[in-house]
Amino acid sequence: MAGLVARVADFRDRDAFAILFDHYAPRLAAYLQRLGADAALAEEVAQDAMVALWRKAEQFDPQKSSVATWLYRIARNRRIDLLRRAHGGAMRLQDIPDPVDDRPRPDEAVAARQSETLVRRAMRGLPAEQLSLVRLAFFEGRSHSEIASVTGLPLGTVKSRIRLAFGRLRRRLEDDGLQDAT
Repeated sequence: MAGLVARVADFRDRDAFAILFDHYAPRLAAYLQRLGADAALAEEVAQDAMVALWRKAEQFDPQKSSVATWLYRIARNRRIDLLRRAHGGAMRLQDIPDPVDDRPRPDEAVAARQSETLVRRAMRGLPAEQLSLVRLAFFEGRSHSEIASVTGLPLGTVKSRIRLAFGRLRRRLEDDGLQDAT
């Protein structure tokens, strides 16, 4: 997700923003509702947080937090501002819930890096036409229809090559001992 934020920051990439919006806006709204906001306010604050992402994407630092943590903090702070206005500026800090921290625990991070290494190794064994489609689908977040349009391949060909690639990856990962990778 940090790569998508970088695309928004560097190129004002609307497709990258759309992916981020579709992923995070509903989660932010649900989080805000759990904090006690009604549905309309939660939606408004979530959209406000996403607008902040669009406007301030270049301020995101992946070394300091994950994209989710950054967005949840923005949404939480916007909600606090609204509550302060509604209460004339007086609020107790203990009444404000902490933001969600979705960073993996150290042991999860190590396991993820090991899995990533195995997946990258398995991907090197894919034929070039399958590898390029997997990259478009999963690293760039493109739909099968978008991939067909970009590559000029028929939609059925895109789908079958991606399915074949996953079959190869699954077999290779099972051979390497990563049973639950796919």
